[in-house]
Amino acid sequence: MEGRSLKIVSVDTCTVSCGDIDFSALGELGEVTFYDVLSAGGLIHAAENADALLVNKASVDEKLISSCKNLRYVGTYSTGYNNIDLDACAKAGITVCNVPGYSTHAVSQHVFALLLSFVGEIQKYGSSVARGDWKRAKTFCYMPWQTREIYGKTFGVYGFGNIGRATARIAEAFGMRVIVHTRTRPEDCPYELVSAEEIFAQSDFLSLHCPLNDKTRGIVNEQSIALMKREAIIINTARGGLIDEVALAKALNSGRISGACLDVLTDEPMRKDCPLIKAKNVLITPHIAWIPRETRQRLVGEVADNLACFIAGSPRNRIV
Repeated sequence: MEGRSLKIVSVDTCTVSCGDIDFSALGELGEVTFYDVLSAGGLIHAAENADALLVNKASVDEKLISSCKNLRYVGTYSTGYNNIDLDACAKAGITVCNVPGYSTHAVSQHVFALLLSFVGEIQKYGSSVARGDWKRAKTFCYMPWQTREIYGKTFGVYGFGNIGRATARIAEAFGMRVIVHTRTRPEDCPYELVSAEEIFAQSDFLSLHCPLNDKTRGIVNEQSIALMKREAIIINTARGGLIDEVALAKALNSGRISGACLDVLTDEPMRKDCPLIKAKNVLITPHIAWIPRETRQRLVGEVADNLACFIAGSPRNRIV
């Protein structure tokens, strides 16, 4: 890189911007080439001479790494990095940096957008009014669908990182009893800490905020669902793989639990044969918790700052 402009390749651009995001901070760091979603072969061709590669969901595997002889840096447009072969990067001397914390406010906001829409039956009532049902009503209101209060209910937070903490504070502001389960016991948690079994058994609303790894994959399964209250609702804005989708669909269709609010699935985009697509009492959004414009602009700024720190010899948010 010495004596020439840094060659930066940014892929998955369309997953970060729909034309509304300013990427100029990256242009100040070197010669940037932007691509949208590429095939594996297309990615190798695009990145083969890159010094720095920026990705969102593109797979950075050993084959790609071995094909990119100049590559010294991989940055993510995300907090998660399960699409990157960290061992191969370490072996090749490639620094990997992610962006923690950029979406905390947006994701915790979306948790309650889902929850309040679900318990308030907002979609059903909104559609009913649009059909003209209110104009034909005999009284000032009508109530074919029952709604629920969240005040006083138990809100379980599974995982207590930045988003889990923010979500807990919002639940507390709504007057809910907050309980927390986390692998690492925090010193400053103001809420009751419970076991994994207890959080499933006690929660009226269970919100997932842990990373996806071998220990957390499928934590919502037939056995853990069997511990839950029948009126319980599961909320997942973390990673789809935390849930056994077949078991959840079975529980929803049988009435074993009351509902599920999901922004993530195991396979994205949603598969045509996804077991949840026709399940009862499920509200699904297409992985949009992180997409407010302010959030995505903050993300790009953090990606640029990560790369600038690497160039300066002081990498931050370093994973490898």
